Amino acid sequence: MPRIRVVHVLHSFGTGGLEKGIATLARHASCVEHVIVCLANSGTSHRLLPAHTPVIQMGKRLGNSMSFIWKLARTLKTLRPDVVHTRNWGGMDGILAARLAGVRAIVHGEHGWGMEDPYGLKPKRVMVRRFISLWVREYTCVSQKMENWLLDVIGVRKRITQIYNGVDSQKYHPCKDKHQVRLQLGLPLSSPLVGVVGRLDPIKNHHTLFNAFAMLRDTIPDAFLVVAGDGSQMQRLRSLAGEGVIFLGDRPDVAELLQAFDLFVLPSLNEGISNTILEAMATGLPVVAGGVGGNLELVVPGQTGTLVDPHDAQSMSSAILQCLTDASLCKRYGEAGRTRVIENFGIPAMVASYESVYQRVAHTVQHLA
Repeated sequence: MPRIRVVHVLHSFGTGGLEKGIATLARHASCVEHVIVCLANSGTSHRLLPAHTPVIQMGKRLGNSMSFIWKLARTLKTLRPDVVHTRNWGGMDGILAARLAGVRAIVHGEHGWGMEDPYGLKPKRVMVRRFISLWVREYTCVSQKMENWLLDVIGVRKRITQIYNGVDSQKYHPCKDKHQVRLQLGLPLSSPLVGVVGRLDPIKNHHTLFNAFAMLRDTIPDAFLVVAGDGSQMQRLRSLAGEGVIFLGDRPDVAELLQAFDLFVLPSLNEGISNTILEAMATGLPVVAGGVGGNLELVVPGQTGTLVDPHDAQSMSSAILQCLTDASLCKRYGEAGRTRVIENFGIPAMVASYESVYQRVAHTVQHLA
């Protein structure tokens, strides 16, 4: 079977689940050649891609510009893609540019929302998404929540394929010796460690977690909260964090870092689907997360963790306390979470689903030509 060239168009290639998902597709490709076009610039997730994967930076500035759209169209025409896969609001310039370049095999993917439109309801954006859907052949999304949003809010009438992210359960696995892992990472050796991994963005809601953790320290004063990730909110969050909060910045060793934790917390206000929750579950960690978006499809309350109101620091603190003070509960949640990942969120299924979309869209357009 001839290889299909897929050009992914997104705003940048920084730290995030979207970027990790594309890198996973590229690493495990069977019949697809992947090219990355970043409308602004690349970023730290470039390191996750296979060697020699083309990454093109367009240098887009703030605002909208038809001259930039034409520039992008010329680039896409040069790349000669079989399929253009645009991602999220930040990559939607690629839809118009692809049509101007004569590309009809356009897939658009939705992976989550940002704080500028945390629930995908901003009227102007809804209107633009509805209009732009005229040129999209097929949609992908990462959760049932997002599929319902595309159908009910955006009014998409094209085919939508919902594909869960996959996680490498061999890379992300439990560790029997947390002491040794913590020693290697320079983390406290015997204290309870709560961890959060993700970009430092307002929608991730770190400040509520900090409030919850401050309450927790009243009961467990030797507990620490480890914050891994970087982003625009770093300086602000450092000023808000209290005693016992450790900032690690962006980390290439998340698999090892998760092994050092006793509990994983994700306080996001909304999520498409969370790679970090899946990675934590694969590592055998109990999870406390906001009961929002795709989190409802990952965490099974009372089986793999606890879902809480992300605005309620007291409930979040109580859920963390319950896990840290009940070793048998932690163990049960962790084991059930890992089993759930292995059975439902494998990489082969994710890759096969995306490649099926690409083959279907490319084949349909060829037959229409």
